[in-house]
Amino acid sequence: MSERVPVSVLVPIKNEAGNLPRCLASVQWADEIFVVDSQSTDGSIRIAQEHGAQVVQFAFNGTWPKKKNWALENLPFRNEWVFILDADEVLPPVAEGEFREAIADAGEIAGYWINRRFMFMDRWLRHAYYPNWNLRLFRHSLGRYEKLTDADTASGDNEVHEHVVVRGPTGRLRTEMDHHAFPSVEVFIEKHNRYSNWEARVAADEQLAHSSGKVQNETVSRRRKLKLLSHRLPFRPLLRFLYIYIWQKGFLDGREGYYFARLHGVYEFLSVAKTYQLRKGRRSP
Repeated sequence: MSERVPVSVLVPIKNEAGNLPRCLASVQWADEIFVVDSQSTDGSIRIAQEHGAQVVQFAFNGTWPKKKNWALENLPFRNEWVFILDADEVLPPVAEGEFREAIADAGEIAGYWINRRFMFMDRWLRHAYYPNWNLRLFRHSLGRYEKLTDADTASGDNEVHEHVVVRGPTGRLRTEMDHHAFPSVEVFIEKHNRYSNWEARVAADEQLAHSSGKVQNETVSRRRKLKLLSHRLPFRPLLRFLYIYIWQKGFLDGREGYYFARLHGVYEFLSVAKTYQLRKGRRSP
């Protein structure tokens, strides 16, 4: 076996026994793997340990910090570089060589963006939500997830739509990872019910506007500005559907692309309705 890549992989989980074997098998070349768990009951801990990962338990206080930022602050990483990998994500074999090269030749670079390929109903959506860049490989002393609100977002103990902000220049990796986030409509709805809680509370607290300038990526910053603009527009669920299905050419992804776009329209409607309910409640005596 070749020398391990000097990177610490961080995998946040809760009851991810179905995803963990595939996820952890894809990063066995890493020098160390931390699985940060939230009291799983489905055998996830055993699976993590069988794949050589160190398991650390996280107890959420309800507001801040959430799981990934807590781990970045508290885990005893023995490497300068950390890679954040969700349990439903998988790196291809070529990642080992590129990660080794990227770390060795980083120079002044503080972090790297990696593209994701969304899997929905057992197929890769080649147009809807693609490309999807995330900053995941970075010097852990120079990067943290942004904080958008102090409110209890009722969205779980893990970061949802927050982005990593690093102090320094960034680069891009050629490697793309597969994101098996929505294997079924049921999973999509369960996750986006929680995500819409986050969207509504951040929108109601008007924190999103103050954070748009902090993200060091033009694509993400542009997406944030479009989101802020959309909050002032009527027919947001329809616009969300049209953005994915027409602008992103989701119609080329067949029936799966249509369902994906329609479900995001529902997600947008939930966000709108929940935001209204929160604001109405605050105005009431």
